[in-house]
Amino acid sequence: MKIADLANPTRFLSLTARLLPYLVAGTTIVLLVGLYLSATAPDDYQQGATVKIMFIHVPNAWLSTFVWAVMSVAALGTLVWRHPLADVAAKTAAPIGASFTFLALVTGSLWGRPMWGTYWEWDARLTSVLILFLMYLGLMALWRAVEDPSRAARAAAVLTLVGALNLPIIKFSVDWWNTLHQPASVFRMGGPTLDRAFLIPLMVMAVGFTLLFITLHVAAMRNEILRRRVRALQMIQARASATELSAASPASQPA
Repeated sequence: MKIADLANPTRFLSLTARLLPYLVAGTTIVLLVGLYLSATAPDDYQQGATVKIMFIHVPNAWLSTFVWAVMSVAALGTLVWRHPLADVAAKTAAPIGASFTFLALVTGSLWGRPMWGTYWEWDARLTSVLILFLMYLGLMALWRAVEDPSRAARAAAVLTLVGALNLPIIKFSVDWWNTLHQPASVFRMGGPTLDRAFLIPLMVMAVGFTLLFITLHVAAMRNEILRRRVRALQMIQARASATELSAASPASQPA
């Protein structure tokens, strides 16, 4: 099957029906291994056991921006390429991305309390991630507020692309401004600064959470396609019933 064939919702459903069980199994295995490695990782000499919050916080923080990037590509698919599944991909990714962003904010606050002495600080990184979370909520509200699916898709795509301007701000905020948040320690010039005892569990958890996103996204896209098909059938049935009632009404009979 070619990649282009996935533009067909029926073929997408057929392929993902076979793929989804493997995704679930792979996600479960990787996350279990990651959790075991995280639990058995040594305490940090400065942060103690609280450093292990990193294994949950960092993957969620990465995915909070990654999901929005995926939605931005889907937005281009809606506006430029008119891909039939682009809006489905963006709409179903938004709640998942919002969940990852919320978990990043919560775990970051829990990690920040013993390190910074406060749960929250209005610095550039934290504030920009909070704005990202609010943008996720705004997109979800927009899809619900606009009844016409095509209008909602176009409006959400434009808002998604505008919101993508926040992604480089989140990424480089620790370099552009003086913040409490530490700079990049994994993906950086010169290689990671983390010790292998922390780097390996972190990378395994990152892969596990990424697989979790893919699994949830595929399942949500399947549900959205089926929901839209049911809605289309209901509208066809409603129009047919209205036509029958109109034809059978006394006013439509010849005098």
